[in-house]
Amino acid sequence: MALISVVVPVYYNEQSLPLLLERLARVAAQHPADEFEFIFVDDDSGDNSFAVLQTLATQDARVRVLRLSRNFGSNPAILAGLAYARGECAAFIAADLQDPPETLTEMIAAWKNAAAVVLAVRRDRSGDPWLTRVFADGFNWLFKKLVFHDFSPQGIGFFLIDRKVVDVLVQCSEKNSHIMALILWTGFRRAVVQYDRAERAHGKSRWTLNKKVKYFIDAFAAFSYLPLRVSSALGIIFSVVGTIYALIVLAERLMGNIPVPGFTALMIVVLLTSGVQLLILGILGEYLWRNLDATRRRPPFIVAQVVEPKQESEK
Repeated sequence: MALISVVVPVYYNEQSLPLLLERLARVAAQHPADEFEFIFVDDDSGDNSFAVLQTLATQDARVRVLRLSRNFGSNPAILAGLAYARGECAAFIAADLQDPPETLTEMIAAWKNAAAVVLAVRRDRSGDPWLTRVFADGFNWLFKKLVFHDFSPQGIGFFLIDRKVVDVLVQCSEKNSHIMALILWTGFRRAVVQYDRAERAHGKSRWTLNKKVKYFIDAFAAFSYLPLRVSSALGIIFSVVGTIYALIVLAERLMGNIPVPGFTALMIVVLLTSGVQLLILGILGEYLWRNLDATRRRPPFIVAQVVEPKQESEK
């Protein structure tokens, strides 16, 4: 018998939570030899999600609820759930029901077949808006080429990981990190299952452009020094080109071929070089900020309230 933890970060998902728990319960019923706990992490939702979760906790003793003190983001919410998970393995799945909980059955089977990491990968993105597909495909392609060469071109939807992997993630306790990439970084034996993503039926996506940009920067800054190498290469290239151009201008001036210095050429050089300098400074700033944030040793999340199921003796 194994205890299986399922971590669900919650943010404005009050409408989908009862149905999600119902479907998770059906998955658990298919594994009578195992025990389950469902850990819902309310990332300081502004709707009635926490109240709904409190009600669900009274209806199902397997439900545990964490409420964060403020909105920390999806990755810290997942990490909080993993930190409280007690199972021999732990799965993460979103609360919006676009990722089918029934896929967990196949993932549990892969875990029992000695896979320490089981990744759920979408078969395709044909149902997404074209702009979303372009950005997602671009990110996945870059991440595969520049960071992890075995990263799925379709990205990773959700996962199930063994206890030893959970312990590594909790021990790392990284801020501004990328949970999926951190799991790949551990190097444990992996298995992949495919699934079809459903259309959103409840609420609206809170995955804003600002969050997407931060997600993109965190993914590369946490696992690749390539942006710094590119900055160095740009600096060298523009230094060499600038030196050559300066020598050409000086020679032309000495030969009398430039009677009046050109304002246009000067502005092009100044604007181009200053733009590159600001870009390089911005890249350096992203790395420096993350280092500063890590040295402060502030926790990646703060749990304000915990709702535990009542024991039989307390009922």
